[in-house]
Amino acid sequence: MRILGLEITWPQEKPAATDAIKAADGLTYAPDHQGSSGGWMGAAGWSWPAIREAFTGAWQRGIIARPEMVASYHAVYACVTLIANDIGKLRIKLVEQGSNGIWSEVQSPSFSPVLTKPNKYQTRIQFLEQWITSKLLHGNAYILKERDNRGVVTDLYVLNPSRVKPLVAPDSSIYYQLGADWLSGVPEGLDPVPGSAIIHDKMNALFHPLSGTSPIFACGLSAGHGLSIQRNSANFFANGARPGGMLTAPGRINEDQAKRLKARWQEQYSGEATGSVAIMGDGLTYQPMVMTAVDAQLIDQLKMTSETICSVFHVPPYMLGLAAMPSQVSVEALNQQYYTQCLQILIESLELCLDEGLGLVNVSGHSYGAELDLDGLLRMDAAAQYKTYGDGILAGLLKPDEGRAKLDLPPVPGGDAVYLQQQNYSLEALAKRDAKADPFGTSKPAASGPSDVAASESANDNQAQADAVTRSWRRATRGS
Repeated sequence: MRILGLEITWPQEKPAATDAIKAADGLTYAPDHQGSSGGWMGAAGWSWPAIREAFTGAWQRGIIARPEMVASYHAVYACVTLIANDIGKLRIKLVEQGSNGIWSEVQSPSFSPVLTKPNKYQTRIQFLEQWITSKLLHGNAYILKERDNRGVVTDLYVLNPSRVKPLVAPDSSIYYQLGADWLSGVPEGLDPVPGSAIIHDKMNALFHPLSGTSPIFACGLSAGHGLSIQRNSANFFANGARPGGMLTAPGRINEDQAKRLKARWQEQYSGEATGSVAIMGDGLTYQPMVMTAVDAQLIDQLKMTSETICSVFHVPPYMLGLAAMPSQVSVEALNQQYYTQCLQILIESLELCLDEGLGLVNVSGHSYGAELDLDGLLRMDAAAQYKTYGDGILAGLLKPDEGRAKLDLPPVPGGDAVYLQQQNYSLEALAKRDAKADPFGTSKPAASGPSDVAASESANDNQAQADAVTRSWRRATRGS
């Protein structure tokens, strides 16, 4: 059968979906966790909890950290969007390794179009943002590949991870059960597709090799705590920052009197009338029953939950406004730290998935690869750029045109060459000099004979001619 330009074939004996193919998602229920014969668990002897929860008893109480709910907390939203946006703004380059071992950007009609425009309805930035967002919120990013008649991938679609389930057949081959997705061209009731049709990018697989674990697994409780604080705080300030309390009377009152006093109190001293002077007779007294905002230290608790979430996503807290930016460290060093501890593993994993998923590593006669252009992330200020590229040109590491290209400037005549100052000598030349008996010429010359005098006069004539040429060139230069 052919779907999405891919010929789908089954093993000679198609296994039953319920017995021979075992679900291996590991998100809610552990497949075959009793270790029965057949399927993933029976063959490999894996074992993990049947249900994952943020704390013991959370599942029984119906407390579930759903990604769509947790993402509404400001720290989670800020971390996910910050990481996704930073990676999304990086241009995808097709590079090839030359015979000298250096990777250079190239163009290929088979691979360049899909890296520039992944699909019909998304730009490159939107595609990368959705890829990373799916991976961070759900722990897995499933990208469906659409091929043409040549077998070349022409479109990439990020699928809804909640509608994709990895499956493992008895012969250890991997399949994916896809739910209907009209935008991506997946029809209803599609048979499981082979693993070659899917690019599966996983977060840390803590419980199963085919199931990535989202950071929300570790910070869902903190996010829920923060949301509860915000809801309570909103209710608190909606009542004019006046806590609930209790009216007490010295004597006994019936139910009708209690309802009348409550209604009168809410009418005259709540809402817009909050803060009005309360006049109570008959010995009535008011006793507040809830701590004030200062006593509850809501700000400190909110900060703690946000810092916990930042630590799970490996995002420095100052990037979310939770702390002051370090003043003793340069911006470049801070960006490098952020890239190393947070973005690098996501970027390199994405690059490797594209390499293998698009078949870049299998092209005969070429050594292709997909690479994200980090210049869009680690971009320096103008002064640092001039100094860095200028030093590279003076040291002979960069050509002037290469430095100008970094600044979006056109090449100039003579700029396609490596320059080095004349007074610099190679180590080999210095070694030859030092090997001489008198490397610095400090000994006195011996008495010269007639032949030596003639040679000296010839050398002086040659030097005089060279000096004359130099003076003529200088006069011409000044005159121009």
